Amino acid sequence: MSPLSVIITIAVYFIILFTVSYIAGRKADNAGFFVGNRKSSWYVVAFAMIGSSISGVTYVSVPGMVAASNFGYLQMVLGFIAGQLIIAFVLTPLFYRMNLVSIYEYLENRFGMSSYRTGAWFFFISKMLGAAVRLFLVCLTLQLLVFEPFGLPFILNVAITVALVWLYTFRGGVKSLIWTDSLKTFCLVVSVVLCICYIASDLNLSFTGMISTIADSDMSRIFFFDDVNGKQYFFKQFFAGAFTMIAMTGLDQDMMQRNLSCKNFKDSQKNMITSVISQFFVILLFLMLGVLLYIFANSQGIQVDKSDELFPVIATGNYFPAIVGILFIIGLISSAYSAAGSALTALTTSFTVDILGTKGKTEEEIVKIRKRVHVGMAVIMGITIFIFNLLNNTSVIDAVYILASYTYGPILGLFAFGIFMKQQVRDKYIPLVAIVSPFLCFILQKNSEAWFNGYQFSYELLIFNALFTFIGLCILIKKDK
Repeated sequence: MSPLSVIITIAVYFIILFTVSYIAGRKADNAGFFVGNRKSSWYVVAFAMIGSSISGVTYVSVPGMVAASNFGYLQMVLGFIAGQLIIAFVLTPLFYRMNLVSIYEYLENRFGMSSYRTGAWFFFISKMLGAAVRLFLVCLTLQLLVFEPFGLPFILNVAITVALVWLYTFRGGVKSLIWTDSLKTFCLVVSVVLCICYIASDLNLSFTGMISTIADSDMSRIFFFDDVNGKQYFFKQFFAGAFTMIAMTGLDQDMMQRNLSCKNFKDSQKNMITSVISQFFVILLFLMLGVLLYIFANSQGIQVDKSDELFPVIATGNYFPAIVGILFIIGLISSAYSAAGSALTALTTSFTVDILGTKGKTEEEIVKIRKRVHVGMAVIMGITIFIFNLLNNTSVIDAVYILASYTYGPILGLFAFGIFMKQQVRDKYIPLVAIVSPFLCFILQKNSEAWFNGYQFSYELLIFNALFTFIGLCILIKKDK
């Protein structure tokens, strides 16, 4: 696929995207930017959330991971469903009842200002690193397909990529994102389905032949119960999935910002249940695509250095009609910019409301602050992506969940204590607990094999991080006078 055709594909996609963003967000005020005026239809949000949950990391990394992990990722996705049910029936009614703009305002009401700031700062670090790592993968792909052939530097790639994200979110925020994410979900699902069809056709497989070929493959194993020390062990993956969903969706301003844009908590519950079940089937499609890609690669003698390169190399390598490469670019861009755009909006909301504060300020003053923060968040995101490139680590899907284990754990521990315990704590010491807990987790992970007879921690480290925070809060409980 030529660099020019990639550029034309991206340009046409963004013309459509900017048009939708302008129409949806042209009359948005602060309430529209932050929570979509709480007027979004639940089924529109549910469809949009598929694109929000599935980032460019999923689009590129999940098909490539089937060689090493088979369909074991579905164990974690089953945990996602369990976690989403807890969010829908425990957290969502609470947040609606409190009429929150930022979900971290709950921590201020429950504990005090230090807890509130701690939750907001940990979210800021988590979301900035997570969004940058996801957008980094897209920048790598664009560097390979477009910028390197023209001899253009990576820093220019990053600047253009982040500027495009900023442009389509600066006006309408959540009000725009609901509709742009719906467009991206449509492009994402259509692209992966048509890629499967084209590859199956090239392999001379009918629909039933394709299903039986995938089912008979050694890469289609789903459940792993045989090795409790292994990272693929079912209960590790399932519980890690459940708690990751609670932390990265239910306690994440980015994801809950959309869910809280529904008219009431009943509609929000419908949206969340529908979207997580849909997400399961879309991820299944990605895993099926991965098996077909490896079968095709073996038949053609294609070798790749990293699993993340499998889908890009085959889709854009002139092995199929040009439409396959175009579909890959559209799917990648739509999934990646969905995650980055929503992250930028959520970071702007959280930093404006939680860290700078909006109480006592007029609507006009908040608009000025919000716009400056929006620019600042885009600049920081670009710098972070550039630093990731200097570190030269492309194990992206692992990096996302490892980062989440360390940064979302304290937030999960804070909310769990606040909801399930009634006591008050010494608020001023909470930041110390939130810093010590990830440090203890790092020590635990580094020594787990020596201390626990070969046991390796996977993403369930998040649970222990939250547990350390919970225990720390128990130590800080105020004694009754």
